[in-house]
Amino acid sequence: MAPREWSHPGPLPSGGRADRITNAVSINDEGAPPVSDDYILAIDQGTTSSRAIVFDHSGSIVSTGQLEHEQIFPRAGWVEHNPKEIWENTREVIGQALSRANITRHNIKAVGITNQRETAVVWDKNTGEPVYNAIVWQDTRTQEIVDRFAKDGGVERFKDIVGLPLSTYFAGTKIVWILENVEGAREKAEAGDLIFGTTDTWVLWNLTGGVNGGIHVTDVTNASRTLFLDLETLEWRQDILDVFGVPASMLPEVKSSSEIYGYASDSSLLREVPIAGILGDQQAATFGQAAFDKGESKNTYGTGNFLIFNTGTEKVKSENGLLTTIGYKLGDGPIHYALEGSIAVTGSLIQWLRDNLGLINSAPEVEALATTVDDNGGVYFVPAFSGLFAPYWRSDARGALVGLTRYVNKGHIARAALEATAFQTREVLDAVNADSGVDLTELKVDGGMTANDALMQFQADILNVPVVRPVVAETTALGAAYAAGLAVGFWENLDDLRANWQQSKRWEPNLDAAERDRQLRLWKKAVTKTFDWVDEDVQ
Repeated sequence: MAPREWSHPGPLPSGGRADRITNAVSINDEGAPPVSDDYILAIDQGTTSSRAIVFDHSGSIVSTGQLEHEQIFPRAGWVEHNPKEIWENTREVIGQALSRANITRHNIKAVGITNQRETAVVWDKNTGEPVYNAIVWQDTRTQEIVDRFAKDGGVERFKDIVGLPLSTYFAGTKIVWILENVEGAREKAEAGDLIFGTTDTWVLWNLTGGVNGGIHVTDVTNASRTLFLDLETLEWRQDILDVFGVPASMLPEVKSSSEIYGYASDSSLLREVPIAGILGDQQAATFGQAAFDKGESKNTYGTGNFLIFNTGTEKVKSENGLLTTIGYKLGDGPIHYALEGSIAVTGSLIQWLRDNLGLINSAPEVEALATTVDDNGGVYFVPAFSGLFAPYWRSDARGALVGLTRYVNKGHIARAALEATAFQTREVLDAVNADSGVDLTELKVDGGMTANDALMQFQADILNVPVVRPVVAETTALGAAYAAGLAVGFWENLDDLRANWQQSKRWEPNLDAAERDRQLRLWKKAVTKTFDWVDEDVQ
């Protein structure tokens, strides 16, 4: 019998990529789980939630477990997560996914991990205890550190080597903050007792035994987001570490994105299963979209938005505010590079409307509210909550809602919030086109917000190119599964993965050129209103 989709009963948490995931398991018409011996499990440790997803050979979701974790905001501009909560949730969602699929570890051929990339965890390797909360990629507390290092050579001081400007966004400055501000951290780090990792490393270390033999490893994509990795040699740069004052002993070993790193410990439900794939979340989504070749791209709509353009084995330096990063490396294969346009606030703006303003009760409600009005009523919402990322890189910016009149209602604000995602994506895509010299003819999209038809239609309209969503829109976890499956032979090659990709929906542009130009002009004008807000006594 053909399988059908079953949604697990009960409300789901909302926010970020969590909004669209259903706790789904394919069942046949008799109500029994499908008969199959082999699956891949992906752990997706995201900004708002941790998930475990079981995939079959066709790349279809068999089952999902998911738990949100607390978003901690100690001060304006500070964003933290509790690493221990993340690990406990990860363990629990693995159990959920296995249970809902009615399978055990014996059915799992490999585990892949994908993660929020720049979020930094520092912990004691002897006790397993974090010395401080995880400092999240959105956090801006390290601006003084950025300014200090930029005095000699500017924010692009190391960009030719690491592909990144000095910014609060990346993990390196977060490690420095912990070493300088957590009592005893510097001394313990220099004694070799503290280790660092992005959340893939934290999950892997715990999954493989923690203090009892845990593996301290990351992959090239996550390593490329620290400010410390030489993008050509794939080695940590000691000279840059010396500038930052970070002991090399803290850093994980850098591996490829697809190889067996180790095996789940005896205390895990996945005991003895190989962990064989790691990709940072945006690179994982690109991989899940089967955008393996030069010139292919995708845009992920999650907590933030991230457009990645594959430049193949050529490392391209951006002249238009994009990042040069590593796309993937499979085993002993060549490095594949990418240009990336990173947008800090998209899905989290909808979460903010829900949690901070109470404008909606759940994130999916924003579409219904936005469609109560015909247009944005002249309102533009620039969500520079953490400054502006690509293509501006303005840490002095803060959010602005402009164009307000007595005519404006909550429907207009909801619509402006959605449109902000599309406008920001347009600006990043313009930068990609300028750097690559090749205009994209369509945009592949994925992530939770792609369920929003109004947003996707406006995205096609403002880009003036078709927008295409695959059948499996949550490609982040799928990409991690693909990387792990390739390492153990579950999939033979990239052609197997290309064959899995299927189109679900396509949105064609349908907006008058003059109106598109008018709205873009007003959007760019609104963006300028966010500049220069932060000064010495404003955070």
